[in-house]
Amino acid sequence: MHVLSSTRIGFALVSLFWGFAGQSWAQTPAGTASSPRDPVTPDRVTFELDVQPILVAAGCSTGPCHGKARGQNGFQLSLLCFDADFDYAAIANESRGRRVFPAAPEKSLLLQKPAGEVPHGGGKRLEVDSRNYELIRRWIELGMPRRATADPELVRVAVEPTERIMANNEDLHLTITAHYTDGSKRDVTRLAAYQSSESVTVGVDPTGRVKTGPIAGEAAIMARYMGMLDVCNVVIPQKKPIPQELYGGLPRHNFIDELVWAKLKRLGILPSDPARDSTFLRRAYIDVIGRLPTPDETRAFLNDPSHDKRPRLIEQLLERPEYADYWANKWADLLRPNPYRVGIKAVRSLDAFLRESFRANKPYDQFVREIVTAQGSTWRNGAATVFRDRREPDELTTMVSQLFLGVRLECAKCHHHPFEVWSQDDFYSFAAFFGRVGFKGTGLSPPISGGEEIIYTAGSGSVKHPLTGKVLEPRPLAGEPVAQLSEPVATPSTPATSESTGRRRRRQSGPAADPQNDPREVLAAWMTAEDNPYFSKVIVNRVWADLMGRGFVEPVDDIRGTNPPSNGPLLDALADEFRRQGYDLKKLLSTIMNSYVYGLGSQPNEHNVADSRNFSRHYRQRLRAEVLLDAVCDITGVSEDFQAMPAGSRAMELWTHRSESLFLDSFGRPDPNQDPPCERTSDTTVVQALHLMNSPRLNAKVSSDTGHAAKLAASEKSCKEIVEDLYLYVYCRLLTDDELKVGLRIFDEKNKNRRQCTEDLLWALLNTPEFVFKD
Repeated sequence: MHVLSSTRIGFALVSLFWGFAGQSWAQTPAGTASSPRDPVTPDRVTFELDVQPILVAAGCSTGPCHGKARGQNGFQLSLLCFDADFDYAAIANESRGRRVFPAAPEKSLLLQKPAGEVPHGGGKRLEVDSRNYELIRRWIELGMPRRATADPELVRVAVEPTERIMANNEDLHLTITAHYTDGSKRDVTRLAAYQSSESVTVGVDPTGRVKTGPIAGEAAIMARYMGMLDVCNVVIPQKKPIPQELYGGLPRHNFIDELVWAKLKRLGILPSDPARDSTFLRRAYIDVIGRLPTPDETRAFLNDPSHDKRPRLIEQLLERPEYADYWANKWADLLRPNPYRVGIKAVRSLDAFLRESFRANKPYDQFVREIVTAQGSTWRNGAATVFRDRREPDELTTMVSQLFLGVRLECAKCHHHPFEVWSQDDFYSFAAFFGRVGFKGTGLSPPISGGEEIIYTAGSGSVKHPLTGKVLEPRPLAGEPVAQLSEPVATPSTPATSESTGRRRRRQSGPAADPQNDPREVLAAWMTAEDNPYFSKVIVNRVWADLMGRGFVEPVDDIRGTNPPSNGPLLDALADEFRRQGYDLKKLLSTIMNSYVYGLGSQPNEHNVADSRNFSRHYRQRLRAEVLLDAVCDITGVSEDFQAMPAGSRAMELWTHRSESLFLDSFGRPDPNQDPPCERTSDTTVVQALHLMNSPRLNAKVSSDTGHAAKLAASEKSCKEIVEDLYLYVYCRLLTDDELKVGLRIFDEKNKNRRQCTEDLLWALLNTPEFVFKD
């Protein structure tokens, strides 16, 4: 008891002294011995500037340790120490201050455990003779002081160098500098956390030492210090030099080619040869309308001698009616909810909205505005179904920011984003745009939610910060609260995450708001403004990934400073062109598909065999489930029967994933119980291979009496013509002499009639990668 009383008295005296010392230090000019520019003096150690960074660097506040949801062994810190008040209370006040002991600082649990002097589940994190140990010890000795009001605040971190071209197996030591509001600086290289975007190509250790590997490529090295980020871009060119004149001779159909060649020249990579006409034909059909060309269409294109047949084909496909169904099917994955949750009629209404939007070639900015500001009956305005499904502001925030801005805010719902600049305040200020969404009519009652519901703008409604309870004004990302705007002002020209400082700037953006109007109108105006840095980039990146096999940024809806694009100048140029073209998706498709790069072959050469992100060749993709099933039906001549659909309907026309289809499920159709957005993967599985080989329904289509195989076998065509036709149906190309010999050999087999041979060959062709993949 005597020791405890003495401790409290000592704590009080030190705290009293600290009040005067802190006040004096706050007036110390930048650059003096006690400023953050120089090593910290023993009589000046603060929690925010000195102690918290050590806890982050040591891993104490990470997810696997005390930063997880409920902490570790009763001790919880905010994730990556984003909440100084919470962390200070946990260390200095919780459990009656048992974690710190000012009378004998070295006996504090805050030091003994990480130093390994008492058992610690997290292992040894501090050396007793280290500077970090001494800083924490001195902080406890001084009475655990907080910061003074005039203390400088961290505004940005800067990594040096920001870019470097390196050789294979070379080292580079990064330097990380913290910059403060008073102009002072501090070297925080040893306290920063590091991560490589391509660890196989370029690695980085906890000290900031970068090490390149044996293969060419590039990577972004993220450095994070107390919620601030910066990036160093590392490029490793090919070892074998390439004559520069070769790049000058590469064809250039538009600006896309120019910017891709510039990137390949920098890396020392040569592109593959162009794809054959038959490969381009099949690729273009699948990319634009999601179906294969017929044999007659293939023959017509291959026999066309004109030099402009590829551009003409693209424009013809963009006017085909199948275009709307195919692209609406893609967006259905991102928006369409479970009909058992929101009701069948509401889902049908949303499906009709999507298809009609693509039939009308609705400008993309209008399409998004109609979704974000949707009101009215879920039976009459399909876009309103989105709000029937996502009913809470936080749910709408994660979906809208991810789909239409490429910003994944979900992490910031609970804590500061670990790889971005967004905080809880940013998340809930954005959520406040949806605070006045109102509902009339029957609510949800799964599994039968059949009633109509009206979405409207309520007269009141707010969103509160979950920790402070403060009511937040609607605020765009990196913008000012709507209530403080007095006149329309421009949105930021570049996202905060692209700034090397990693600073979250509060710029005014969007039009002025009338409190009586729907805040969603203000949000939609800001989102679709021409100089919004996010809006055009994310849709351009998504479309590019659909056509080219991967996006400039992967995942396609995770655009941030620590996940830089593989070709930033090209992403920017495409986004600018998309805006200039009036947000016309068909024109965007035409621009990309008319580039020389789009028509490259997928066969690698000696220079680009390891390239998987710079588009020096075409990256093959497995066909979407619906495209593949429709192709099987077209090739076999036997349609599929779907529940709740008219006879002869195509898989691309399905309005719900609830329609039973083992084929579609095997090839990656989203789970109907999964919440949108659903991003499909193009992975291949053993289940898919076994299904193609053993499916009774597929076998029934191949062997149907009314199918193409039976009709070919019964026709007057020769065996050679049958083999040629099957190759045109399945691969959309002419066969080679060797392939003809193999095909005819099947017809020479004994104990098999002509129809059996035709069916066997068709079945074999359907079970090949050339059919399953878009080349």
